[in-house]
Amino acid sequence: MQAATGQLLDSLQRPLRDLRISVTDRCNFRCVYCMPKEIFDQNYQYLPHADLLNFEEITRLARIFVAHGVKKIRLTGGEPLLRKNIEQLIAMLANLRTVDGAPLDLSLTTNGSLLAKKALSLKNAGLGRITVSLDAINDDVFRRMN
Repeated sequence: MQAATGQLLDSLQRPLRDLRISVTDRCNFRCVYCMPKEIFDQNYQYLPHADLLNFEEITRLARIFVAHGVKKIRLTGGEPLLRKNIEQLIAMLANLRTVDGAPLDLSLTTNGSLLAKKALSLKNAGLGRITVSLDAINDDVFRRMN
């Protein structure tokens, strides 16, 4: 394993500070740009739960990236709020510190459908920000919104 340098660079030698982690491939919506019904129909084979990284594995990888300079982690999916006990993962990630000792900028992107019942527990677990994606299942509505 490479020793932590506090520097993770892209191909143009710019520091990478943001990490996006998809915690599930499942979603309770079928938005036309993300999960089109032509692909994600009733026969689509989602990943078995056993094939997803567990929270300890996600936290270990996040810790490695943070040691190399990542300061912001965004949890995504599919729909991340469908991942059972997502608050536990958030609490684990909230305990990580950047190379200069600061807390991570920890955020989550959601379609918002489960947010009302989870918002307080997400905040209490250490989530700093939430982005709600306003999408539409109907293609005409989606195109009009954009």
